[in-house]
Amino acid sequence: GTARHDREMAIQAKRNLSKTTDPVERLRLQCLARGSAGIKGLGRVFRIMDDDNSRTLDFKEFVKGLNDYAMMIDKEEAQEIFRIFDKDGSGTIDFDEFLVTLRPPMSNARKEIIMQAFRKLDKTGDGVITIEDLRGVYNAKHHPKYQNGDWTEDQVFRAFLDNFDSPYDKDGKVTTEEFMNYYAGVSASIDTDVYFIIMMKNAWKL
Repeated sequence: GTARHDREMAIQAKRNLSKTTDPVERLRLQCLARGSAGIKGLGRVFRIMDDDNSRTLDFKEFVKGLNDYAMMIDKEEAQEIFRIFDKDGSGTIDFDEFLVTLRPPMSNARKEIIMQAFRKLDKTGDGVITIEDLRGVYNAKHHPKYQNGDWTEDQVFRAFLDNFDSPYDKDGKVTTEEFMNYYAGVSASIDTDVYFIIMMKNAWKL
């Protein structure tokens, strides 16, 4: 199902791009036009640029990141977006904040169901999903690669976690933030809360 949603979302994002003049919305749509992982991908580019691990970017790094990610944005537009995110006028932006703002807005009902799924997977309740957490919740035995002997159960779990994990930093642990980011992408392609909630309930047997 997610692949279809991804395609629909990408098409919809491209369509909406021609209508919107809001620079942040345009950047968001350009990311979403690449599918659910689009925003996560931009985050990865920014992290690579952040040489000193300050988790902030100045304007030059910001523009270079957008260019490296092949975003179609002219300098004026980039300046406008940077100004919006540089709330304290310090000349740098915090990119965690930037990615959260870029994430498509979600209703509380959607956030709540995402958190329910997270809590169900987070067996130990420590706010991070790990392979240990998945053992009792996710059945690896139905996975084709497990069935044909290519993968062990742990490898199936790891591949599953990698879906949600940040692409530049696959540590086999999934935080609430990463889980939310992933589902914000999926959520953008689903119009109604009702349908999104049904999909989540079915996927996670909530």
